[in-house]
Amino acid sequence: MTSSVNHSSAMTTRELCLAAVMTAVVFLATFVPRIPIPLGYAHLGDAAIFLMVLFLGRRETLIAACFGSALSDLLGGFPLWIVPTIIIKFFMADIAWRVIRPNTRTAGAVRLLAGFLLASVWMAAAYTLFGALLYDSLAAGLASAPGLIAEGVLNSIIAVIAAGILKKTPLGQKH
Repeated sequence: MTSSVNHSSAMTTRELCLAAVMTAVVFLATFVPRIPIPLGYAHLGDAAIFLMVLFLGRRETLIAACFGSALSDLLGGFPLWIVPTIIIKFFMADIAWRVIRPNTRTAGAVRLLAGFLLASVWMAAAYTLFGALLYDSLAAGLASAPGLIAEGVLNSIIAVIAAGILKKTPLGQKH
């Protein structure tokens, strides 16, 4: 997998457009299949983010992860969660990126699953902690943990399966 990141500080038009389109993809994958859990909802947005880690540049992936997820919180009636979501999704995508793509062209299934699950553990722990802080109750934060863990595992599995399928397409042949 090669990176499409331009190492200069300015984004190219291509990177900007790709980040915008992928922000919409993350938003849709997060907003549409919403499954209620304590303090929020589970979704498939993380699977979209994990696939972006594999096929897009780091900068586009981080932008789409943060703003697509935050937009879902805003439009979904959870504005209190916008700032925590931006922080959590940034580090979630960055953890996956650093485990899966540390200067390598390809990553095996074990490395993919390890990166996705590690990022999911971060996501579940961080949302649990923020839930406890925002609602001033450790019990409230912990009530969301089982749903968040299940969401992380499900998104990781979906991303690994989808990555295997996408690798057989022209997009996957480039990486």
